[in-house]
Amino acid sequence: MTFDYDLFVIGAGPGGLAAAKKAAALGVRVAIAEQEALGGTCANRGCTPKKFIVYAADFALQNQSAQSYGWSDCQWHFDWTLFIKSVHQKLEGIQHSFLQQLQKAGIEIIHGGATFVDAHTLEIEGRKVTADKILIAVGGHPVQPDIPGIEYTITSREMFHLPYLPKRLAIIGGGYIGVEFSSMMNAFGCEVTVINTDEMILSGFDDDIRAGVQSGLSKRKIRFIKNSTAKEIKFSDDGLLLTTKGDKEEIITADTILVATGRAPNTKNLNLEKASVELGEKGEIKVDEYSRTNQENIFAVGDCTNRVQLTPVAITEANDFVNSVFGKKPQKPSYDFVPSAVFARPEGASVGMSETKAREKFGKSVKCYRSKFQPLFYQLTEQDEQATIKLVVEGESERVLGVHMVGEHAADIIQSLAVAIRKGITKQDLDDTIGIHPTTAEEFLTFD
Repeated sequence: MTFDYDLFVIGAGPGGLAAAKKAAALGVRVAIAEQEALGGTCANRGCTPKKFIVYAADFALQNQSAQSYGWSDCQWHFDWTLFIKSVHQKLEGIQHSFLQQLQKAGIEIIHGGATFVDAHTLEIEGRKVTADKILIAVGGHPVQPDIPGIEYTITSREMFHLPYLPKRLAIIGGGYIGVEFSSMMNAFGCEVTVINTDEMILSGFDDDIRAGVQSGLSKRKIRFIKNSTAKEIKFSDDGLLLTTKGDKEEIITADTILVATGRAPNTKNLNLEKASVELGEKGEIKVDEYSRTNQENIFAVGDCTNRVQLTPVAITEANDFVNSVFGKKPQKPSYDFVPSAVFARPEGASVGMSETKAREKFGKSVKCYRSKFQPLFYQLTEQDEQATIKLVVEGESERVLGVHMVGEHAADIIQSLAVAIRKGITKQDLDDTIGIHPTTAEEFLTFD
């Protein structure tokens, strides 16, 4: 059978774009469909605009320390409207860059949502196309709890379109999205309350990281309501009234309520049943280690599957898919040492096993090295800012299983150490390495 394309990609987020460009470079006839802006959630409603807000918030935090470094006190004014306009102008530039890259690679771009007609046929805005191989890379979307008044809330998607900064912000959810926005909005002067279902935020991170970030945010007057969930939301003349349930029932008054309780795959409107593609309980596409679905010619990568939901992971899965299917070099992603970070202030980052996971697998042979200290920057200030670093090692060789950090530049430092950990370094290897002084990173080389 002759197909219109060798590869059709559904979704132009990080995974879809990576696969399309790599396949086209191998001479594959490629088309890609996207119903929203090129770049997906990460470039338009996630990683990139979020990091711009982090940088903007950092100016406020730096200003708090400026006098300790000899700068005279001055009054600054932050214009959210001007700032967010600049962010969206930059995002438009990024989208245009993606468009140029696809056009240069000879990839056909079809604007609209694709749905399956059968395992080899798709329909986009009334147009039917066929493809030998189909890659689904549609990502995910924020989910909201089914409680009375949920219509008064917003998700992370709308946070990037706020017309003004709220004076009082309530956040439902203590995962990395909720924690990052709590930090940023607090730096801008918002009164922030976080409702979390657990005793500590950032479920999935090492407990020392969770405790370190939560302690740092609490010192900045962010309020945490622990072991609680949202019960209902009502509108009043004074604002939105959020009632919690859990350890105690409480009513919080807020101008804006952000729901950050997780994400779900964007698989609902694809008509996957017409291609007999198997889904999991939460709507995620089931795939094997080579990103193949139960249909031999249909593949899926990124947040619409049941694997690690991070942009670099989606890109890796996409590249491995192309190498395996079109490059004749079978490759599969390894998820053992995927670094992750939460861009709060203080920043937290990890790679490898948490202490809990390591002890579950290796038992009593696991050993941990910890250090908590005040970074040099804060030693001239009156701020009680602490950094935490931690090594999780195993056996007589003290092979490093995990590295965790809370503090300035945590993400960059952990990113660099991730390469070494994948190569199987030991604590002795770190001890034998000469560091750069004075830096926070050198503390990983000086554990007793």
